[in-house]
Amino acid sequence: MKYLKLYYVCVRTAVSQAIAYRTDFLMGSLITLLSNILFPLTTVMIYANGAEFPGWDMWEVLLIQSVFSMSTGLSSMVLSSVVWVTMDHIRDGSFETVLLKPISPLGFIVATNCDVRSVSLFLGGVVLAVVAAVHTGVAGIGGFVSFCILFLAGFLVLSGMNLIMAAISFKWVGNSRIPEIFDSVSTFGKYPLSIFPKTLQIVSVLVMPVAMIGFFPASALLGRLDAKAYFALIPCVLFLCFGIWLYNKMILLYEGVGG
Repeated sequence: MKYLKLYYVCVRTAVSQAIAYRTDFLMGSLITLLSNILFPLTTVMIYANGAEFPGWDMWEVLLIQSVFSMSTGLSSMVLSSVVWVTMDHIRDGSFETVLLKPISPLGFIVATNCDVRSVSLFLGGVVLAVVAAVHTGVAGIGGFVSFCILFLAGFLVLSGMNLIMAAISFKWVGNSRIPEIFDSVSTFGKYPLSIFPKTLQIVSVLVMPVAMIGFFPASALLGRLDAKAYFALIPCVLFLCFGIWLYNKMILLYEGVGG
């Protein structure tokens, strides 16, 4: 409860700051949204020119990509800043200011660095998902319940990825290319799993379950959910647990300006 109360206060502060600087908030939100709209536009262009992803029509693929945008938008609001804040503290040798707080370092950084600009990416994904669902139809209450469970699992995967990236920065100091590596891996979650080779499908489900970020939740809405999606729930939880463990473990390697 202590962390929830702290997070609530910090979110209110972040929202108040965004309201105070409305132009900066609106421009930042717009840029965030536009920078992530390329893939849906690419999909539209692919189908407009007669090509397709085998077994999937345009609106079904757009639904997958809209869910992916919702997941990444929510994750960005909550945890993406952890990577950059941790990286800046380590590079500047100022992580002691976090360690001296009367709560866990990870809890403090998560609570005090909510990125409200990413709400535009989440809402943009919601709008696209509604439009795509109107054209494809949904699988009813059961499909929606499965979607919520799998969507939460996708959030756990992205959270774990952010924590692993932040943890790596304790050893790989100041390397801003780390997020690009993970972004490239997570991109596989934007497409139907069936278009990839079997080996890559196994990796995307059981090793690094990026299929949970977009494909599996969207499949639940479409009534096309494969039973193996539920097996992927376990590695999703383990992925987050590993990220938390690794972050706390790497803190022990930190050496600040005092050595």
